[in-house]
Amino acid sequence: MKPQFYKKRLKNGLTVLFEKRNLPVVSVSSSIKFGSAFENEKNKGIAHFIEHLMFKGTKNRNQEEIAREIEKKGGILNAYTSEELTSYWNKLPSKHLSSGIQISSDLILNPKFDATEFEKEKNVIIEEIKMYHDNPAFYVPDKIKYLLYKKPFGMSIAGTEKIVRNISREEAVNLFDSVYTTDSMILCVVGDADFEEICEFGEKLFPQRKRRLIEYNPVKINSELVEKREGIDQAHFIFGFHTPFFGDIRKYCYELGAAYLFEGMSSRLFQEIREKRGLAYAVKGNFDLGGNYGYCTIYVGTLTKKISEIKKIILKEIKNLKNLKKIELDECKEQLIGAKKLFQEDSSNVMNALVMEEINGKAEEYYKYEKRINSVKLEDVKKISKIKSFSSFCLIPK
Repeated sequence: MKPQFYKKRLKNGLTVLFEKRNLPVVSVSSSIKFGSAFENEKNKGIAHFIEHLMFKGTKNRNQEEIAREIEKKGGILNAYTSEELTSYWNKLPSKHLSSGIQISSDLILNPKFDATEFEKEKNVIIEEIKMYHDNPAFYVPDKIKYLLYKKPFGMSIAGTEKIVRNISREEAVNLFDSVYTTDSMILCVVGDADFEEICEFGEKLFPQRKRRLIEYNPVKINSELVEKREGIDQAHFIFGFHTPFFGDIRKYCYELGAAYLFEGMSSRLFQEIREKRGLAYAVKGNFDLGGNYGYCTIYVGTLTKKISEIKKIILKEIKNLKNLKKIELDECKEQLIGAKKLFQEDSSNVMNALVMEEINGKAEEYYKYEKRINSVKLEDVKKISKIKSFSSFCLIPK
């Protein structure tokens, strides 16, 4: 059945996205087109810091009231900061749509920036940064980005302890005032709701504000690094290379290449590294794409002495994409299209995906996924085999 999708740009500049569903649940997000990619070396992490501060209280609600209004209705709420986006979202029974929109809009529009809470939250974020550093599952993916892009883009979204310590309340407030404007905001709802009612909320709750256009230009690099650490028993190896950007039609070729290489237990790398040779337990990959950047990573947890062998296998399998058969490509197409259908079961997944498509082009592109995947030609996927530049990082026991 064709999805019921609606989109409207309101008079106040707010973009409203809506997918109608019949289940009595709604996912709601208020998002701003601003994230870590737009920061510099001196304020790296401030977008993430502001996201935290929103939950410390608004001009209308204290910290507890924000949580209670969603959670005591059976819902959940959270937020995230990515390279190009900061989003405040919740998911709750559809009869409480009004609460969902009011809370997400209050968070994105009316932070209190209490001076005491501001300083307290610095400590919270610094502990988060330490947690990322101490856990290889977080640290290793952050490090490969650092080896694929120069500063400031290559730096962690959370920033560093020194930068967070030095962020002033005035700096955060000024950035909020200049960036959090309705012409850069998206209100997205997926679930059992009425589009006109959503638009009415959008007009009523979001006062019109405009901002200047902000751009960012990541500088690509390729580098390799080995780091030793005490207190770990496993070696963590991650391999990365640049890909087309989010809005580039070629990204679908890379998605299919990735499906063949590392998606699931039937993938080439899982079979070659784990099943045939027993070199690792975890073999997995990831894509990170935005409007002005794109990269793919392959992670393997293994023994230090096996890293060289694993690296050779990865390079060999990428090169072997030139021999990809049509039947294998068709299997990958079926795999990705099927996985997308499973992904769409969760309304919050679709909500986030629609917002991402909108900030990098048009939300409507989300519904063309199957068509885009099916249109990819075998020869285009084979071109991935010509990749010569890459980065790698090894975190090994000391």
